[in-house]
Amino acid sequence: MTVLPDDGLTLAAEFPDATHEQWQRLVEGVLRKSGKEVSGAAAEDALSTTLEDGLRTRPLYTARDAAPDPGLPGFAPYVRGGRPEGNTAGGWDVRQRHTALTENAVLADLENGGTSLWLVLGEGGIPVDGLGRALEGVYLDLAPVVLDAGRDTGQAADALLRLYAEKGVAAEAVRGNLGGDPLGYEARTGTPLDFAPYAALAARCAEQYPGLRALTVDALPYHEAGGSAAQELGASLATGVAYLRELTEAGLGVEQAAGQLEFRYAATADQFLTVAKLRAARRLWARVAEVCGAPGAQVQHVVTSPVMMARRDPWVNMLRTTVATLAAGVGGADSVTVLPFDHALGLPDAFARRIARNTSTILIEESHLARVIDPAGGSWYVEQLTNQLAQAAWEFFRTVERDGGQAAVLRSGRLRTDLATTWAERSKKLAKRREPITGVSEFPLLAEKPVEREPAPEPPSGGLPRVRRDEAYEELRARSDAHLAATGARPRVFLATIGPAAAYTARATFAANLFQAGGIEPVTEGAFEDSGATEAVLCSSDALYAEQAEQAAESLRAAGARHVFLAGRGEYAGIDSYVFAGCDAIDVLSATLDRMGVS
Repeated sequence: MTVLPDDGLTLAAEFPDATHEQWQRLVEGVLRKSGKEVSGAAAEDALSTTLEDGLRTRPLYTARDAAPDPGLPGFAPYVRGGRPEGNTAGGWDVRQRHTALTENAVLADLENGGTSLWLVLGEGGIPVDGLGRALEGVYLDLAPVVLDAGRDTGQAADALLRLYAEKGVAAEAVRGNLGGDPLGYEARTGTPLDFAPYAALAARCAEQYPGLRALTVDALPYHEAGGSAAQELGASLATGVAYLRELTEAGLGVEQAAGQLEFRYAATADQFLTVAKLRAARRLWARVAEVCGAPGAQVQHVVTSPVMMARRDPWVNMLRTTVATLAAGVGGADSVTVLPFDHALGLPDAFARRIARNTSTILIEESHLARVIDPAGGSWYVEQLTNQLAQAAWEFFRTVERDGGQAAVLRSGRLRTDLATTWAERSKKLAKRREPITGVSEFPLLAEKPVEREPAPEPPSGGLPRVRRDEAYEELRARSDAHLAATGARPRVFLATIGPAAAYTARATFAANLFQAGGIEPVTEGAFEDSGATEAVLCSSDALYAEQAEQAAESLRAAGARHVFLAGRGEYAGIDSYVFAGCDAIDVLSATLDRMGVS
């Protein structure tokens, strides 16, 4: 590469440019050492990773990995952000969620970093007639309010607009969203709602409240039912199109109708996929808006994923939500809600709410994440991932439209089936710990004191299921907890080590980790007879297994072991089953508890 040629100054000019083929040959050499004889593109494929939706990430991206022009920030197709300045002025909107009337919680959030409110009302939330109390002391001309009231949206909207009038807030100063989402409610409950009242609300907002939106396109029901990123995007796109049709048929102009929509997405700890999802969502909606003749960027409210929140070792949720919030900010979200780390356990306490709002504050004020517009822009990997995801989501959207639209696929059960199929495939990865859950399927701590919270209101149900990554392991741990309460001890497994520590430590650690994920306490000291266990796991090296595994298994059976595992692979007499990286942990642990009589 030549620098400042006019001055004759060069930098590394004597070194030839490395080629992609040279890199592939180096990869071939590394793989050959591991026993894989592959060459050329096959070597690169061996290091690639297949994701949901048929996406595939490669180990290396270069300038030849072209993607469609993302445009400029604030201009169609809005991949790089909905506004030219991005979030540089003051960061994203820090939107705090409330489902109960907790004393001082709303004001504490607003006084300590929160910039808007998301209030769940009616079923599974604050009573609609308690809205005034919830907003007592709030400066409604400064803090935007977003409602989430399901079938009570009309009543809640009337109550909020009356509050604005009573407090003398000018119509042009009103900000927020009334939260109408009839298809989202149907997805949650299976109950269809008439759209006419929502169209009337949208018309009222368009005419009287220029800063207030009436409708939310909430993709969380599809994410929480186990959907992939492309399914979440495709379902939200189909919902947005359905609302545009209804609003224009009710008499609103296309531009007015589009201006009444805000989109809500989930952010997960898979940071690059989240970044790509938000960028792809803006591109997809820009295409819909272009076809409809309604130019404008998608407004995005992003929520840290409820699916990834664990009930065991909930403190790790702080790490998950931090990564998810970072991804939301990098992806260009307009508003971000960080769910408190104890969200899965019930109503959050003051400390959890503080950590939640401070997550955004630290990323904005200390990490300066909002000072760069589209920080992922120009990354060949992110641009490719954005493009691949947009293509997959668009195809899913087209299949929904082909089958009659969002309402039709909800009522026919087709969408439920699609989401369930995706979740079943992901559940296999979770069961085999190929998608590890720290504190649950990896590094569980049985002795940890459970974190307890006041129960939260039950959310509406009856429609699509709500899944969690930890659910299969949680069932196993609940069985262990019940056994502990009934007997005073957890079910146990004895780890029988062979040889020196260097030979058995790795596999003993693996086995201890595996069985604790199911609530089974590993015993590593003393003799089997004194352990209180009925099953044992042999742990050592392959070389020592060949010499001693069969004899050790025989000795364990003589001592009373009813089932003998071996940590590793092979075929040895006296071994009942094998546990190894990639085995189905849920099947192993469930069968073990069954044999132990733990119900």
